Amino acid sequence: MRRTTLGLGLAILTAGAASAGPLDRYRDRARVLVLSAPDGGDAQLRAQRAALGAARASVAERDLVVLEAIGSGAGALALRARLGLPADRFRAVLIGKDGGAKLAADTPIPPQTLFATIDAMPMRRAEMQGRR
Repeated sequence: MRRTTLGLGLAILTAGAASAGPLDRYRDRARVLVLSAPDGGDAQLRAQRAALGAARASVAERDLVVLEAIGSGAGALALRARLGLPADRFRAVLIGKDGGAKLAADTPIPPQTLFATIDAMPMRRAEMQGRR
């Protein structure tokens, strides 16, 4: 699987790079934000990337990995099929460490909303307690 790391836990899975069960490797280890778009030039995709890039430390602190299903490659198709995402428009889905979908949106999700959703999760609250 080809994966590009953008520092501090922000990872991008390119369109043709996903293998079978692309989310399975993260279960119990990381939260996953899946971004789906018809192509890399999608304005909403670019806006979501920019918002997350500005919040890299908070992304890493919450064990958040970003996977992208872009275009029509086999990996993108497999990830979309797994989550029931459309290929013709932007979609963002937050997956918890338990593998369940926690938040979905047709527009970019503000980092504050992502972080508030994550911070309200029981597993995240236990993680925060353990760090004190």
